[in-house]
Amino acid sequence: MSTELRKHKLDRAFTHIDVDGRGQIERDDLLGLGARLLVGFGESPTSVVGDRLVRSFDAIWSALTAELGRDNDAWISNAEFHAGMTGAFVEGDMFEPVFRPAATAVAELCDGDHDGRIGVAEFRVLLSAFGTAYDDVDEAFDRLDRDRDGELGLAELVEAVRQYYTGDDPHAVGNWLFGPL
Repeated sequence: MSTELRKHKLDRAFTHIDVDGRGQIERDDLLGLGARLLVGFGESPTSVVGDRLVRSFDAIWSALTAELGRDNDAWISNAEFHAGMTGAFVEGDMFEPVFRPAATAVAELCDGDHDGRIGVAEFRVLLSAFGTAYDDVDEAFDRLDRDRDGELGLAELVEAVRQYYTGDDPHAVGNWLFGPL
């Protein structure tokens, strides 16, 4: 069952993809988000990390459209996005095999020096690709950095993604993934 909190978070997630504001998204829109991430981090889509990100975003799209019984080349509305995300990743069993690898690919992209940690500057690049207001980045980072060491571990970021997209707990730290709700 969907909650108002999850609805609000999925509405925001839809706008991350629907950058032109048409009220519908296509596969290329989701891949465009991936492209913004790759450009932000100066990564080629043909590198190992870039290819992993592109393939994982494509897998998310395939799972969404399959959940909706739609062709992979179809567009989906915000309501269909909610239904697909809920059916595939929240109530369905596709988060672990599909969404978690995408979240991991994003986290690995953010970790340019491969030390297993993401600093605030890297986090800022990440949230910029998602369209988060610059003024909201530091607070979001501080909320996610639970141990206050000035860095996020890759696993911490992936867990925040899981909480954001699948959780209904209003106190979950992952709700701050893209700034204040």
